[in-house]
Amino acid sequence: MPDLTDRNHSPAPALARYGTLLLCAIWLLAGTVGHDPWKADDVLHLGVAFGMAGGDWLVPRIAGDPWLVSPPLYHWVAALCGKLLGGLLPWHDAARLASVLFGGVFLAILSRMAQQLLGASAALAAPLLAIGTLGLLVPLHEAQPAIVSISGFIISLWGLSRWQQVPLHGGLLFGAGIGIGFLGAGIDSAAIQLATGLMLALHPAWRTRGSLVAWLAAAAIALMLMVPWPFLLWQQAPALFDLWWIAEKGSATLRGGFSRNHFELLAWASWPVLPLAVWSLWLERRHLVKPPTVMLLAASVAALVAFFADEPKATALLPALVPLTLLAAAGAGRLRRGAASAFDWFGMMTFTLIAALIWLGGISMLTGEPARIAKNFSKPAPGFIAEASTLAIVLAIAASVGWIAVMLRTPRSPWRAAARWSVGLTTIWLLLMALWLPWIDYGKSYRSVSADFRHALGNHPGCIARRNLGLAQRASLDYFNGIRTIGGNRAKDCRYLIMQTAPRSEKELAGWTLIRETSRPGDKSERLRLYRRAE
Repeated sequence: MPDLTDRNHSPAPALARYGTLLLCAIWLLAGTVGHDPWKADDVLHLGVAFGMAGGDWLVPRIAGDPWLVSPPLYHWVAALCGKLLGGLLPWHDAARLASVLFGGVFLAILSRMAQQLLGASAALAAPLLAIGTLGLLVPLHEAQPAIVSISGFIISLWGLSRWQQVPLHGGLLFGAGIGIGFLGAGIDSAAIQLATGLMLALHPAWRTRGSLVAWLAAAAIALMLMVPWPFLLWQQAPALFDLWWIAEKGSATLRGGFSRNHFELLAWASWPVLPLAVWSLWLERRHLVKPPTVMLLAASVAALVAFFADEPKATALLPALVPLTLLAAAGAGRLRRGAASAFDWFGMMTFTLIAALIWLGGISMLTGEPARIAKNFSKPAPGFIAEASTLAIVLAIAASVGWIAVMLRTPRSPWRAAARWSVGLTTIWLLLMALWLPWIDYGKSYRSVSADFRHALGNHPGCIARRNLGLAQRASLDYFNGIRTIGGNRAKDCRYLIMQTAPRSEKELAGWTLIRETSRPGDKSERLRLYRRAE
């Protein structure tokens, strides 16, 4: 397949390759480990993985109750990571390494595809642009099955790019990507990839002599991956299969629509790859039917249509960022000098200012000075006491010195602006995790709430009823202290009740005595109350 930019394919300098690899590794690990499960998606999916590690690998469950919103590939891998590495790390940190694995696969294949389509320099630029994309920052650092969907998508695009040279190989990769995407994120992910393939089937480059073989291979491998889990679920728990299938059909229906929220989310979450991708398409406007361009354009259209058909949420946009990143890598090295300089200076000034503010916040938490800034941290996290960590401070200093060195010593090149942007974003993320992570963790974890309830309940409380208790809260109580609640008719004879409510709601509850009220530190919108049935 001819490349987009006709650039040479000479190997990139070894120092640049190792530097990019190190930066991506730091970006993947920073913030993925070192903190408790957080509300909401993080603790929810870690709760599912925790339940699977307990023995039930077929049915995703939260605190013992079936949760059939997505297939279980991410949770399987997270549970395995937790079991294998749980002795070296806290279980939740070990399980969250599944995100690092899937994220690493995504970045590695993205780099391989960029080299194949765009040349050696783009092989470094593409993963750098990916880790510099705002919309990928949080999802790739929490327990999130949507990461599997982008890993599957890049695999299927890799297969489509190999389709003409080696149809069988291309078809197998395309089918594997569809199957992996389905097992991670359900029908939505598979539909985006299949729609991309069907659109490309209209292009002469994908209607070759070996296309039939490629489609058959794709269908075979996709079905081999997709069918076993639903079949086993249908065979062993038909009622749960029906619940899952209803949820999947619901996800395939129109739930969103063009709205201002969609465009606002797209504008910030796709920065900077969206404007760079648009620039690349403008440069290629007379060659949009060339195979590499049409493939990435078709993938972008399919993913963006799915995004606008869903509710405006960051995880729904993730698939679109895959082809947009490759298009951006084609355009980043071809920016006009003025635009490249403006992008470069904007990134350097923005990240330097943010880094200074993070340092100021970290110092104020440790020293109490400036008092006004320290108060801004203590007010939303009452009771938090910052402690100096030598390792964290050394990491923060090293990241800051590295950022200064990058600003001063990066040689002039077409990719300098993109490289500095990615290093800058990684720097402030690392600073945030090194200096602010204990404070963030203090307010986002339910560890103290769960401990309060365990102390009040004792060791053998019997069954515990629930009322309006959210999934994240249920998963947290189960993970931290093994507190499981039940609902419906099964709970009518329970001695205890846990209720989630607003702070100012009425505390008196007929037939029950309030024995404990608690919340996460500084949470002004939520209270968890523990009641004992009146004698």
